[in-house]
Amino acid sequence: MNLESPKVNVTKSPQEVFNFLEDIKNFETLMPENISKFEVIDNNKFLFALKGMPEIILKKKEVIPPNKIILGAAGGKLDFSLIGNIVETADGNSEVQLQFSGDFNPMMAMMIKGPITKFIETLASNMPKSI
Repeated sequence: MNLESPKVNVTKSPQEVFNFLEDIKNFETLMPENISKFEVIDNNKFLFALKGMPEIILKKKEVIPPNKIILGAAGGKLDFSLIGNIVETADGNSEVQLQFSGDFNPMMAMMIKGPITKFIETLASNMPKSI
C-alpha cells in the first residue's frame, strides 16, 4: 500500500526543512490534535499514539540530506515506512511531500487506509506553520 500526502510549500530552504525533520522531537509539533501520547525514546526513535489507535514506534532508517528522510516502524506487527521528500522550488523555498509505504493484507489495508491518509495529510499540512 502506497499513500501520498498533498505537496506543501514551506518558506524555508530544503536544508532547514531537512534539519527540522531530522530532529525527531519536532514531529510532536506536526501531530494531529487527537494525539494521546508522544515520547522521544532516543535521538533516532519516538513513540506516538492517536486516540483509539495502538502505540507506534518510528525510527530513522535513512537520511539523504537535504532531500529525503525515511522513518520506519521499529518493532510491532506492522512493517511500513514514512518518507519525507523535500524539493527546492524556484524561489529557494521547499516543497514537501510525505509518502507512506507498507505491505499489508487486503483487510488490514482497507481498515487503515483512511486513518493513515488523514494522518500524513495532517503531518504535511502542519509543516508550513511549524518549521
